[in-house]
Amino acid sequence: MKRLSLAVALVLALTGLAQAAPLSVADQAAITALETQLTPASAKTPPDTVTLAERMAALHVPGVSIAFIEDGKVKWARAYGVAAAGGGPAVTPDTLFQAASTSKALAAAAALRLVEQGKLDLDSDINGRLKAWRVPASTYTATQKVTLRRLLSHTAGLTVGGFQGYPAGEPVPTLVQILDGAAPANSPPIRSFEAPSGAYAYSGGGYTVAQLAMVEAGGKPYPVLLDELVLRPAGMRRSTFAQPLPPSLAAQAASGHDIKGAVIPGARNTYPEYAAAGLWTTPSDYGRFYIALQDAYAGRPHALLNPSSAKAMMTPVDANYGLGVEIGRRGGHPYIRHTGGNVGFRCEAFAFLDGPRQGVVIMTNGEAGAALVQEIQHALVKAYGWGEQDPATRGSLRTAPKTPAAGA
Repeated sequence: MKRLSLAVALVLALTGLAQAAPLSVADQAAITALETQLTPASAKTPPDTVTLAERMAALHVPGVSIAFIEDGKVKWARAYGVAAAGGGPAVTPDTLFQAASTSKALAAAAALRLVEQGKLDLDSDINGRLKAWRVPASTYTATQKVTLRRLLSHTAGLTVGGFQGYPAGEPVPTLVQILDGAAPANSPPIRSFEAPSGAYAYSGGGYTVAQLAMVEAGGKPYPVLLDELVLRPAGMRRSTFAQPLPPSLAAQAASGHDIKGAVIPGARNTYPEYAAAGLWTTPSDYGRFYIALQDAYAGRPHALLNPSSAKAMMTPVDANYGLGVEIGRRGGHPYIRHTGGNVGFRCEAFAFLDGPRQGVVIMTNGEAGAALVQEIQHALVKAYGWGEQDPATRGSLRTAPKTPAAGA
């Protein structure tokens, strides 16, 4: 453990200087805090603080990348550790990570842009827009219908909470095969399990239905469509929905790691469920996307979304979840956030919507990365004085079941 900790510390010293720029006293103090003053989330009583290198070693997380945004800019970015255990290259701020479920916010933004163009609408029966596949009729949809707003807010009553992806070399299913749970898909069919407009129930399956609607409405493959609708307009030049990555980009990407810190088979899974989990990006690039959402929320000219779309996206539908983002308040200020977890990757994006519009995006390449993300986030909350989480207004959070109840 000591040898691993020292090895990580060395990489910290080498890569923590990436994108060096004059920093404020507050920024430098925040970076020092995340590097040297972490408190393990599992501690029952506050222990002496530990270093980032020690926590990475203890959690078997080989690499982490962080970007901080403020006043419409990426203020600083730092990267630590390695892209692949066992002698892989050092992580830099330009290393690509799987964004996992934080991909959903980009799907929602793209869908809203298609609504603005008159190619989709939020509140009509989605089956009226679908061609290659439709949500199967059931008693659940006899009165209430599955709509785009409900798909994007996890209130459509559809199954399949998330996806495992496909290891390198395995057959990858088509979108319709995923929707029907047909071979070679490794997930169950996406079906209704309760009436739409019910309580929030997190469903990657619902986002996969939205993906089909977007592709058919936009008339282009999802990676091309998202590049045109979101990535380029938001200035995300280091991001792609290519699945799997072409060799030129794979060489610049982190590998996923299991709970023991070993590289997963094939280094990274393929996710044809683009809308739910398919983005490859960097924390700085994802920060640029959140800046684009902040601009839209503020009604700035030439923003990614128009004011009505921004309001729809960042207004809670149920359980404090809007369209592709969770909405909350900290220290009295509104924020958006989302976590993500693909096989071998864990991440989180957070940003305030007012004031200096600070925020942070943290990405890791380890199964235990969620704990590390929370510890880094906690250190930054204290360093920047973001205040306490306002009293929770979320309802009881649920994840959609894999399959409907028997007899449904």
